[in-house]
Amino acid sequence: MALLLTGLADWLFYGQRIGLSLAIFAVAIACASLLANHATLDSRRAAIGGMVVALGLVPALEELNALSFLILVAALVIALLLATNPETTGLADRAGALRNLVLIGPFRFFPDALQAFNMSAFTRGIALWLFPAVLGTVFVALFAAANPVIEQWVSLLNPKVIFEYVSVWRVLFWTLMLALVWPFIYVRWRRVKSSTAVPVEALEPEPLAPFVSAAFLGPSTILRSLILFNLLFAAQSILDGIYLWSHVALPAKVTYASYAHRGAYPLIATALLAAAFVLVAMRPGGPAEKSTVIRPLVYLWVGQNVLLVASSILRLDLYVDIYMLTYWRIAAFIWMGLVALGLILIVARIVLSRSNRWLVGANLIALTIVLYGCSLMNFDAFIADYNLTHSSEMSDKGVTIDTDYLLTLGPQALPALDRVIAHRPGDECLARRRDRLVEAQRLAMAWRAWGFRSWRLQHRLDAQAKSPPNSQPAG
Repeated sequence: MALLLTGLADWLFYGQRIGLSLAIFAVAIACASLLANHATLDSRRAAIGGMVVALGLVPALEELNALSFLILVAALVIALLLATNPETTGLADRAGALRNLVLIGPFRFFPDALQAFNMSAFTRGIALWLFPAVLGTVFVALFAAANPVIEQWVSLLNPKVIFEYVSVWRVLFWTLMLALVWPFIYVRWRRVKSSTAVPVEALEPEPLAPFVSAAFLGPSTILRSLILFNLLFAAQSILDGIYLWSHVALPAKVTYASYAHRGAYPLIATALLAAAFVLVAMRPGGPAEKSTVIRPLVYLWVGQNVLLVASSILRLDLYVDIYMLTYWRIAAFIWMGLVALGLILIVARIVLSRSNRWLVGANLIALTIVLYGCSLMNFDAFIADYNLTHSSEMSDKGVTIDTDYLLTLGPQALPALDRVIAHRPGDECLARRRDRLVEAQRLAMAWRAWGFRSWRLQHRLDAQAKSPPNSQPAG
């Protein structure tokens, strides 16, 4: 039944625009879940669940967007809870059950599939390597997206005849869909105890999730995963060290621009995925936390991830050197720095034997400091000055200054625009558009709209207007 649903998802979604197809698939999931779990259903609660699904379908049929999608997903999981889990009555119990279904349920497909073979010695060996192989494949795919050299290597390993009929992305799509529909077909709820009934001493160590078993994500699997992942990351780090940092000649058909300017975001996604794995593998009180073999491998792997983030920052810096600075690229620099800090804090949590609550608190403090600092930064003026200074008009390299983008930055770009106009004395159109920004700045100086940043800009503009034209700084 799960395979049939996945085949339906392939027909409805893969390579297609999504709209009514999502509502059809939601109805199919509800019907399949009803058939697969009919023996445990309560008719009255199942009817209520059906009404919940119907209500969730209405926004998706009206218009599919992010909100209607979330409503439909919420309706499906709530209906499943109502129809198949009558034991949960309190709000906290229901919220905990839904949390486990959403966060843990998709991961149950892999160990459940292995249990079909009764976990013989052979299948136990497969279980130990299943998680490393799957996650390792994901890392290789991300590295291939970020690194044209690795992409060439991967293309050599893929026989053309096979890939004429089989798509790697379609296989990944089927795997993902199987994992997503499986909790609705094979329903298994965890017993959630009320937080008031659990003594404080029982909160540590944290309970193992059902899919974290000795065969699936125990110390043996974690050890194999870390060995494989360290080798994969070492290959990427060595290539970055050779081609990105040392500027060694690249292989044929690979340009330095494509290597340097490609893949900053896939590498950040890789680092985040690696951080999630470390948090799961080195959970407080878990079997791998105190292993003298696993801990050094974790430190080595986190160190490689920090180096990976540094390479991503360098790639983005090289990209900005050519294509100039924007708000999104500044945000990317800040985001990458926070990711690197988060990785370092993960190591600190392990070394200091702190809880995940401490880790979350430390990251929130860092995020608060960064956001507060950003609130005091004049990014409009910084972007305008940076782009003008590194443009071909001022430094004889880079690209021509994008005056349209400067104008979108608002009055804070006026000093930079004045420098552009000084180099383009006949550009009357730019001068008229500059006057509109001056008018916007004048309105910003009204007492109701007054701001210290606008006041400083006005003081600078007044001083510039009073000084003789010859005394103004040239570029």
